[in-house]
Amino acid sequence: MYTHFYYIIILYYKNECCTFFYTIAPLSLILVHKIPNMKKTLSIIMLLIATVFTANSQEKQEKKVLSPKAVATGNNVEVRYSQPSMRGRKIFGELVPYGQVWRTGANEATEITFKKDGTFAGQPIQAGTYTLFTIPGQDNWEIILNSKLGQWGSFGYEKVKEQNVLEATVPAKHVHKAIETFNIEVNKHSLDLEWEHTRVSIPMDI
Repeated sequence: MYTHFYYIIILYYKNECCTFFYTIAPLSLILVHKIPNMKKTLSIIMLLIATVFTANSQEKQEKKVLSPKAVATGNNVEVRYSQPSMRGRKIFGELVPYGQVWRTGANEATEITFKKDGTFAGQPIQAGTYTLFTIPGQDNWEIILNSKLGQWGSFGYEKVKEQNVLEATVPAKHVHKAIETFNIEVNKHSLDLEWEHTRVSIPMDI
């Protein structure tokens, strides 16, 4: 009986619900030891596990829906990013603080691919794929290309900033009409970032 119980818990632990595992395991061991009806007890435990796991999965899916993935392409450039929305929130200066490194989107950090050599933000750039970080400001944004890929957010930026291959500053423009959803657009001579009341155009020639 104990063997079956541990097998259930281990399976659940592999699904990364650690908090629930540490909470239910000691309690369940007491129940298994003291309550005669083992099948009923284990059925309840399995039901609780399934309920928490389902709720956890639904929460992750909702987060992805709130910031869906998007791809912007054109002129030998491809950008893969996630699109957060305002949803009544103040964005720049609050949700996205001024003067701090931003993932330039949501979830995984935005990645940009140049299919051939060219210039980006006025500086030479070699063909390849890079992480696109930005540091928003009221009047100017700092643009950063980093060679480390597969980064979640910008939380680990300090550990990888030595891998920056480009740093440049571009002006930010105010737009009167609010832009609800963060958008990146590849144009012939610029990469445009738009959200809330801000538009940033990064010059490029690829």
